[in-house]
Amino acid sequence: MGADGLILVEPSSRADFRMRYYNNDGSGGEFCANGTRCAARFALLNGIAPQKMTIDTDVGIVGAEVREGIVDLSLPSPHAFRAERPLRVDDKSIRGSSIVMGVPHYVLFPDADLWSLDIVPLGGAIRFHPELKPDGGANVNFVVVRDEHSIDVRTYERGVEAETFSCGSGVVASVATCALVGKIASPVSVLTRSGIALQVTFTREGNEIRNVHLTGDARLIYTADFTPETIEGFDPDWVRQPGGYEVAR
Repeated sequence: MGADGLILVEPSSRADFRMRYYNNDGSGGEFCANGTRCAARFALLNGIAPQKMTIDTDVGIVGAEVREGIVDLSLPSPHAFRAERPLRVDDKSIRGSSIVMGVPHYVLFPDADLWSLDIVPLGGAIRFHPELKPDGGANVNFVVVRDEHSIDVRTYERGVEAETFSCGSGVVASVATCALVGKIASPVSVLTRSGIALQVTFTREGNEIRNVHLTGDARLIYTADFTPETIEGFDPDWVRQPGGYEVAR
């Protein structure tokens, strides 16, 4: 089937369970909001956590409530907002904002039609931009404001190194950015590339976005059993860099 990432659900001493997330390229991800929603429903379906639960993540404790396949997350506040963070890409000045929502995000508002735009070239260039390198690069969100309570978002995700159908932290980062520059107000419906809208609610207190909730569905697509033979003899370091070191024979 394939996936954008891998989620591990593990015991936690301070929450109902701990969630660890790995990107498509094998790198660790500090946070994945959509992945957290999926982990919450998985935990409920498998008797790991109750309907209202707490999840131990690398960005802190996240609250979640699952109601018939719909998951509502209570998220930490975004921070490190910079309304103006221009970047130079291919001798062109790109105007955008940066914000951290668990992971770094760059938000820009394209003039072209969002849904016909090829976001990968510019998204990739910004994701690896030298000015963003100290933070490990950033997810890049292309945003159009439809009205005070509705926006459209497409996201180029680091770790996947491509556009994904939906990025939960990117959705929240985009909403927070739009709110902080006075374009929208809570609640906000966010249409993503998947064609499925996510809902974001929040309160704004001056230059702070607080009480953030992200709500959307989490669907059970299939179940599978992995046997020990699945990873027997598999060396992920060799896969990443064949011939880079001596492998056990």
